[in-house]
Amino acid sequence: MKRSLIIAAAAVVAPALMLTVEMVEMMSGHVAGWAYRDYFTQEQKAQLSKIKTVAVDAVALTDKGPADAAPFKEILQRRMSELGYHVVKDTAQPHDVLVRAKCEQRKTWEGTTASGGDYDLPDAPSRIWKGPACQLTYVLGGMKIQWQKEVRTPFQDAVEAAKTANAGDPGDYAMAALRELLNQYEFPVLLAAEWGHDDRLLKILDTTGTNQRKLLVISLLGEMLSDEALPKLKEALKDKDLSKEAAVALGNIGRDGIPVLVEILKTSTQPELQAAAAKGLGQVGGLHGDPSVVPPLLEMLDAPGIDITVQTEIAWALGKMPDKRSIEPLYALDRKLQAIRTNDPKFKRLKEAVFWAIKQCDTWDQYS
Repeated sequence: MKRSLIIAAAAVVAPALMLTVEMVEMMSGHVAGWAYRDYFTQEQKAQLSKIKTVAVDAVALTDKGPADAAPFKEILQRRMSELGYHVVKDTAQPHDVLVRAKCEQRKTWEGTTASGGDYDLPDAPSRIWKGPACQLTYVLGGMKIQWQKEVRTPFQDAVEAAKTANAGDPGDYAMAALRELLNQYEFPVLLAAEWGHDDRLLKILDTTGTNQRKLLVISLLGEMLSDEALPKLKEALKDKDLSKEAAVALGNIGRDGIPVLVEILKTSTQPELQAAAAKGLGQVGGLHGDPSVVPPLLEMLDAPGIDITVQTEIAWALGKMPDKRSIEPLYALDRKLQAIRTNDPKFKRLKEAVFWAIKQCDTWDQYS
């Protein structure tokens, strides 16, 4: 459900409820849908799972006309090979899927972009942007799939940017900037997640690559609900740079991660990791309707010395898993909070989270 619809519905049902961004996120259950979308047929899902050979193609366009696309093809080939795919540049050769890049000095307007889901992500095609951009798509079985990503230069006017940088031809300057962006953008990882290839993503966690890439992989594995990722995610919990994202991913995947998350929530001395564990428990409880997450969350809701950010995530989590056992503890915390006067933003977020959780758990006044 789109955020605008959620807000509109809430305005009708509960006019007094003031919605924050955090509340909308909790109500929408927002997940960046990168893997296995509903519009794939069973035949297409089977094709995706078997992808091994990737063909690449690219088009480069400047104000003067077509430019040399070979460097872009080289980047596509090299980057996709990083994940173990066999890549061919000749589209006439046998292949399982075709990955394309259309790189332009002035992006061609192709109609109004849809909204919701992937289209609202920062790397989705923008109908507003008219400057240098590369649009990435892929073709499966002769059909262009709805997956689309776009990288854009920091500058919108290549002519002005080239002049400022004393860089010569604006078209060449724009193409060079786009090649640099493609070298950095993690489209191979996003495609592997799109195709459901968790085995290729898991190998990245064994490499000595950057933590930024590993964090993206961990997030994607959680969204893919990959059971095969559980051992690696539990291992990632030991890495202070990866542990927070791993805890959230464990919550996305399923019930098997509950004992680990409960232990982290109760025993960790790192508030950020405790907060991530609480969020993970809320995710798994909400997704799978598992009430076993409620008691440990309630136990830590107002525990002595509990960090306010951890309390906030626990409150959000309890709201995602409405349970009568949560009503009185939430009201008790709310009364305690009402007696405190402070302008601390963290305190304000905690009050909002508790208020929202009470509304989710205590529905008697809504239906009486």
